[in-house]
Formats: sequence, C-alpha cells, structure tokens
Amino acid sequence: MKQRTTESIASPDKGKETGGHVGVLVLAAATIAGFVICVLLAAPFLGALTWALTLAILFARLHAKIEEAVTRPGFAALMSVLIVALLVAAPAIFVVERLIEQAAASVSLIQERLRSGAVQQLLDTQPGIAPVGQWIEQQIDLPAMMANLASWLSNAGAAFARNSAVQVIELVLTFYLLFYFLRDQATARRFLTERLPLTSAETERLFTRVVDTVHATVYGTIAVAAIQGTLGGLIFWFLGLPTPLLWGLVMGLLSIVPVLGAFIVWIPAAILLAMNGDLGKAVILAVWGALVVGGIDNILRPIFVGNRLRLHTVPAFISMIGGLVLFGMAGLILGPLTVTITIMLIEIWGERDRTGYPEKLE
Repeated sequence: MKQRTTESIASPDKGKETGGHVGVLVLAAATIAGFVICVLLAAPFLGALTWALTLAILFARLHAKIEEAVTRPGFAALMSVLIVALLVAAPAIFVVERLIEQAAASVSLIQERLRSGAVQQLLDTQPGIAPVGQWIEQQIDLPAMMANLASWLSNAGAAFARNSAVQVIELVLTFYLLFYFLRDQATARRFLTERLPLTSAETERLFTRVVDTVHATVYGTIAVAAIQGTLGGLIFWFLGLPTPLLWGLVMGLLSIVPVLGAFIVWIPAAILLAMNGDLGKAVILAVWGALVVGGIDNILRPIFVGNRLRLHTVPAFISMIGGLVLFGMAGLILGPLTVTITIMLIEIWGERDRTGYPEKLE
C-alpha cells in the first residue's frame, strides 16, 4: 500500500519530466525548421548578401574614418555606400559592356577574313606550314566554329541586355544591404557575440578569421589578375599590337574570374595575327598566353590566396573553384570562407577536448 502511494506521488513529477523533454524536442524541431525556412528565404539574395558583406569588410577602415568626421551614423553609411559605388560598380559595368561589344566585333572580323580566303592566302605564302594548315582544315571547321562563337556572343550580349534589369536590382540590393551592414555593424557584432555558442575569445577569433579570409581572397585574386594583365599588356606592346594598355587592363579584369581569363583576349588576337600573315607573332602570342599568362594564374592564385588563408594550395584551389560551381560568382568568397571557418571550428573542438568545455561567456 505504501509502495502504491509512493508511486502515485512520484508519477506527477515523472509526467512533468516527460512533458518537459517533449517540449524541448518540439522547440528544437521548430527552431531547426525555422532556420531551414530562413535559409531558403535568403537563398535568392545570396549574391547580394555575400557582396554586401564583402564590401563592408573591405571598406570598414574607410567607413570608420568617415564615421569619425560625421557624427550621424546613417549619413556616414550613406557617404560610404556612394564612395564604394563610384569605385567599384560604375567601372565594372562599363568594362563588361565594352568587352562584349569588342568581343563580338573581333569575331565578326575573323569571320570576314575567313570568308575572304585569308587562310588560303596564308597557306600559299607559307608553303612550309601548308600541310599543318590542311590538317587543321580537315579536323576543324573554322568558319562553323567562328559562326557558333559569334552566335554565342550575340546571345550573351542579348542575355546581358535582358538581364540588365535583374542585375540592376541585385546591384541596388547589394548597396542597400551594404548601408545597413555599415551602419549597424556594432549592433550585429554584439548580437552574434551573445548568440553564438562560443566564448568571447573564440568569437573574436571567428570574426578575425572571416575578415582575413575576405581580404585574402579579394586581394590575392586582384594581385594575380594584376600580374596577368601586366604580362598580357607587355606582350601586346612587344608585338606592336594596338592599345596594349587597354587590353592589359581588360585581361587583368577578366583574370579575376577563374572560369574566364585573359585567353578571351589573346586567342582572337593570335588568330587575327595569323590571318594577317604575321605567323611568327601569332605563335609568340599563343605560346606566351598559354604558358606564361595562363600558367601564372594556375600557380599564383592558390599560392597567394592559400598563404594568406593559412591553407594548403590544394584546398585553397578547391574551395575557390568548388565555391564557384556551387554558388556562382558569390562562391569566390563563400567557398574559401566556408572552408576556413570549418577548419577553425574543428580547431576549437580539438582545443576544448584537450582543455575542457568552458561556459558560453567568460
């Protein structure tokens, strides 16, 4: 009888304990579901969010100086956004539009030379390479290939024009988000510090690693692109090609994007040189472009970026290319950022395993 009484008294507590566990599970499931939905909601804006965060990190020092001179945070953020737009957005839009126009014109010129029989004239004046030229003609249908390339460029230009409204919206959204990232950065930093399941020191390490990763990725990529553009411009100057400074700049800008590259400029230039009878210059340009300009990209980009990220060349290369495949252009930042943050979190787990698990806040 006493045992039954004891069980009846204890049963309400057990029921409360069971109900508490169920409540925790429901809360955890609701939190996870809400997080997943939030990620899906933010996915269409991934590019704008990534570039806004990147610009906020890159221009943080400039914004800090503006904040010192301007007492109103909102006005200071607006000034910073306008300066960034003038320095980044306007030149990029101008270069892309001019590049598409120039590429289409170059392909049209090559097509015209092919139709006029320039290849046959070259073979007639250079009998030593006639067998090679005949073999190329048998293996490759140059007129069809140039026609396909011209069609692709025309479609790319049309797509660029069609998507200009979408691109403008994403660009405006990027600078809209940049305004708030700059104005509310202290609030966001404090919020993350309080919410992340890390100690204050670990949170500071995380913030530092994010900033270092963005700087390493952007500045390393720009450094490699500058070297490639310089090498491309120098060979154009050495061969006496027109406007080497302009084409060096264009090749440098194209080299920023790993899936593109300076070859978009030097391959058509080499073809035009060959059709004009300057076979020696065409060979020099092709060899220089393939081995020197292209080789520098494959060697220096992972080294420059990987060293600053404190990553081996292979994971640095995979993080950049894999990021581009998964996230598009935003993956140029998100790929290395994901890898370096993951490695840092693994390091934190290792340190906690050795030294114990501290409380959330010190």
